[in-house]
Amino acid sequence: MDYHLDESFVLPAGFGKAVRLKAGQRLKLTNPRGTQAVDFWAFSQRDIFEFTSMDNFRSFHSTVYVTKDTPLVSTRRRPLVSIVEDTSSGRHDTLLCACNADIYRQLGVEGYHRSCADNMHEGLGELGITLPFTPAPANFFMCVDVRADGSLDRLLPASKPGAHVLLQAEDDIVMAFSCCPQDITPINGEARTPHDCLIDIFSPATGRA
Repeated sequence: MDYHLDESFVLPAGFGKAVRLKAGQRLKLTNPRGTQAVDFWAFSQRDIFEFTSMDNFRSFHSTVYVTKDTPLVSTRRRPLVSIVEDTSSGRHDTLLCACNADIYRQLGVEGYHRSCADNMHEGLGELGITLPFTPAPANFFMCVDVRADGSLDRLLPASKPGAHVLLQAEDDIVMAFSCCPQDITPINGEARTPHDCLIDIFSPATGRA
C-alpha cells in the first residue's frame, strides 16, 4: 500500500507533543543524532483509560523489549501500535518510568525541571485531554539491559544518527511523545544534552480525498 505525507514537524528537545491518528495511519519518528530517548504512549480515542500498558506488554509477549515483532498492547491486551520499520538498535525499553519531578529532586535539582511526565500531560492537554496519572511509557531509542542478577544496566544510546521507527496505528488513537529532557544522567548520551527529533505523519494513499 502506498502512503502520502500529511504533516511534518519538529519534536523539540526537552518538550512533548500529542497527535490524533486514525487506524492505518503511520508516524515516522526520526532521531537525527541517534542519542535522544523518546518516551511514548498511545491512548484509545474511544476510551482514554485504554492505553499502551507496559505490564500487559511484558506479559503478552514475554519480553522486556519493544521490537518490530512485538506490537504495543493496551490495558485490554489489544494491539494499539505496531512498529513496521526500525533502523535503530532495534530494542526499546519498557522498564523505566517517565522522568518526573521527584526523580530530578533526587538528582539534586532545585526548582523546576522539565520532565517526560509533564510533557505527556502538556501534550494531551493541548488536545483537551486530562489524565489523573502518568502511565508507564515505552522508551524509544533507550538502551536498558537486565543483568543476570536481575539488576538493570542503563547503557549509552546505541542508535546511529538518522535512525527512525515507523509506527502504525492499529486503532483510532492518540500518540503522545516526550523528547526526554534528561541532562543530568547520560541516558541521552555522554554529552548529557537533549536534542530535537522529527515527526512525519502519513495516510494510506487510497484514503486521499
